[in-house]
Amino acid sequence: MSELHDECGVFGIYKNDEDMDIVEETYLALYTIQHRGQIGAGIAVNKNGSMIHYKDFGMIPEALPEKELIRLGNGKIALGHVKYSSGEAVEHENLAPLVMRYIKGQLAICMNGALTNYHVLRDELNQGAAIFQSNGDTEIIAYIIARERINSSTIEEAVEKAVKKLKGAYALAIMSPSKLIGVRDPMGIRPLCLGRIGKSFVLTSESCVFDSLGGVFIRDVEPGEMIVIDDEGIHSTKVIKGERTALCMFEYVYFSRPDSVIDGVSVAKARQRAGELLAQQHPVDADIVCGVPDCGIESAIGYSNVSGIRYATGLIKNKYIGRAFNDRKNNEEYLMRIKLNALKHSVEGKRVIVIDDSILKGKTSRHIVDLLRRAGAREVHMRIASPMFINPCYLTSDTTPKENLIASRMTSEEICKYIGADTLGFLSVDSLRKIAAGCKLDFCDACFTGNYPLDVSDTSRKDKYSEKIQY
Repeated sequence: MSELHDECGVFGIYKNDEDMDIVEETYLALYTIQHRGQIGAGIAVNKNGSMIHYKDFGMIPEALPEKELIRLGNGKIALGHVKYSSGEAVEHENLAPLVMRYIKGQLAICMNGALTNYHVLRDELNQGAAIFQSNGDTEIIAYIIARERINSSTIEEAVEKAVKKLKGAYALAIMSPSKLIGVRDPMGIRPLCLGRIGKSFVLTSESCVFDSLGGVFIRDVEPGEMIVIDDEGIHSTKVIKGERTALCMFEYVYFSRPDSVIDGVSVAKARQRAGELLAQQHPVDADIVCGVPDCGIESAIGYSNVSGIRYATGLIKNKYIGRAFNDRKNNEEYLMRIKLNALKHSVEGKRVIVIDDSILKGKTSRHIVDLLRRAGAREVHMRIASPMFINPCYLTSDTTPKENLIASRMTSEEICKYIGADTLGFLSVDSLRKIAAGCKLDFCDACFTGNYPLDVSDTSRKDKYSEKIQY
């Protein structure tokens, strides 16, 4: 089970169906992308140019109670957002969507990603006497859009000018009084896709939303593309051209739901392929193969298919953990105990291969090995469906500093001894690049190789967010 967490999931809908309850659709969509963030959630609704919003901490039912959904009512456009901490202090002001008033009216915005020039932009805005309510990237972007809007004839012109000043990884959903706008960063690091529910158009982080809501996936938003949706339909503009594309490989390894298709590749198939390659690279005699839920399961199936070793359920995950779980983050041992359990009748007396998506600090892996041994496993062989995670990610995720990443200071053999496994094997970097064959984009694998696709020298999250950082 990875200790890595994505930053957020975004959703925006422009209603063309008179009988549609836009708040209900947004609420259900956020359930579908709940895996991308469990710290908090929010919805903003545009009613005849006036924006009403509500956001709070917790999983969807906790963050968005029925009485608040009723208060939001119905409207023409809506934004939804789920958040996981990206290093920001976990305060209410950092939840999204962010709704602001400025000289041209109201604007709502939500984001998935991280700016690498955050400090430069914030210092510039501070020099202009900007007053900030949060310490997040989203407010920086909103300020820049508002400033550019003064000398722009349309909101989309202002957005285009604003994003040309941004550096980093981002998928944006923006709501003006009359338009829904989506923008994807020029390298395509963060995913964003376009679809339809009935006659209504949707922008969201993953294609699984359309399946869940009975909609239709149209296409991925291209790197550097801006989509504008209004009463006249869909308008597309290529606002920035990147030197290269660099989709985050962790979308296939961990972030995305297995039933999503990201830039032309099924996430489930990519994970199964990772397991197949692991079986070829790191074979071992065993009785069963099991996956760490949720992201290790598809890879375990792939490993089983190639090795011929029977797949079995060896670990059970507690899926009913809400805000009380997150509120006790400081007690790691407590959290691990209630989150996973071993299935004794499956593993007792057996040689077990357990597949997980990644290892960061190593504590969770050690706990998993211990769980299996206490349940009676005779041998525990751990296989990881990604390479050794040796570098922090400054573009997508909430990770510890480099010195806390176990693979940055230990060899594979030392990690194996630390977690208590009989053997340990990681997927090679070359094999990782093969799991998403057919993808429309190239990849970012900096967390495994250190080859960042852009300058990350201005991305110290600790300096950025103060001592309230949540790792």
